[in-house]
Amino acid sequence: MQKIGVIFGGMSTENEVSVQSAKSILKNLDCKKYEIYPIYIDKEGNWFKYAEKNEEAKFGAEIKNQEKITNIVEYLKDMDVIFPVLHGLYGEDGTIQGLFELLKKPYVGCKVLSSSIGMDKVYTKIIFEKAGLNQAKYEYIRKYKNNYIYVDKTFNEEIMSLDEVSKKISKKLEFPMFVKPSNSGSSVGINKAKNEEELKKHIEYASQFDSKILIEEGINGREVECAVLGNEEVIASCIGEIKTPDEFYSYDAKYKNQESKTCIPAQNLEENLSNQIRAQAIKAFKAIDGKGLSRVDFFIENKTNKIYINEINTLPGFTSISMYPKLFEASGISYKELLDRLIELAND
Repeated sequence: MQKIGVIFGGMSTENEVSVQSAKSILKNLDCKKYEIYPIYIDKEGNWFKYAEKNEEAKFGAEIKNQEKITNIVEYLKDMDVIFPVLHGLYGEDGTIQGLFELLKKPYVGCKVLSSSIGMDKVYTKIIFEKAGLNQAKYEYIRKYKNNYIYVDKTFNEEIMSLDEVSKKISKKLEFPMFVKPSNSGSSVGINKAKNEEELKKHIEYASQFDSKILIEEGINGREVECAVLGNEEVIASCIGEIKTPDEFYSYDAKYKNQESKTCIPAQNLEENLSNQIRAQAIKAFKAIDGKGLSRVDFFIENKTNKIYINEINTLPGFTSISMYPKLFEASGISYKELLDRLIELAND
């Protein structure tokens, strides 16, 4: 039997989301096929063996029944395949993937390069531009001491005050704008700015999560998602749609607002649009050199039906309500079969 090390938790703001994803995976991995070793990383970066494989727990509940791992490298070396279920920084940004590469251990999901590109929203945008994928207009800045560095499209830099950089961006882009930390997941730190004052406030807030900040023009349209699976021969799922009563699909809307809904498959979506989105999802995945799995998010503009790629998530959620497994379930691949395929792809 293959020994599968399932690593979850982590030091990012998405620790609790990761725990919920891992609990779903641990419940669905076939115990007749695999020896399963759950490994929990706490918010301080301590590693633990985790005992309760089938425990149900509320979102954010404290992790118990754990035993500290004294020699992490030796413990991981004993695994046949590692299944990281780590969202956000230090989990899907190439950091831990580099450790697996050093240990020469097969692991589920994207490799170091694609993980790091996919985590950094600014550099994802740059790659998507090169791939010819349509996306919202954007600008990006970096926090620098008490000022900001404005970076233009050819990487020329200019140090500016918050007032100056907000004025410049207001001339370049139209409101409303979305202000995002470049390296953050699950919509953490993201806000919608409707005017220059809100833009300044949201830039300051986003800089608490990352020194690099992305500002995008808002797209008035449907928010849809597509899951991809594979290494070289990549398949795309049907298209799902996000419907939220909030102004946008924020962290709270995703995990706390019971009125947020997902429609799988998306209703009243023309077949040619669906096929275009699926093709663009595969192209985006290939453009960042993706492996294993990703979820690719798009907007369909209301007035024009124009497709805008939003972002790619190289380690999407696997909770009971997560889009990635639900999209493939609707496409004929069950949760258990999906996990088997991902482990096979890790060995490929």
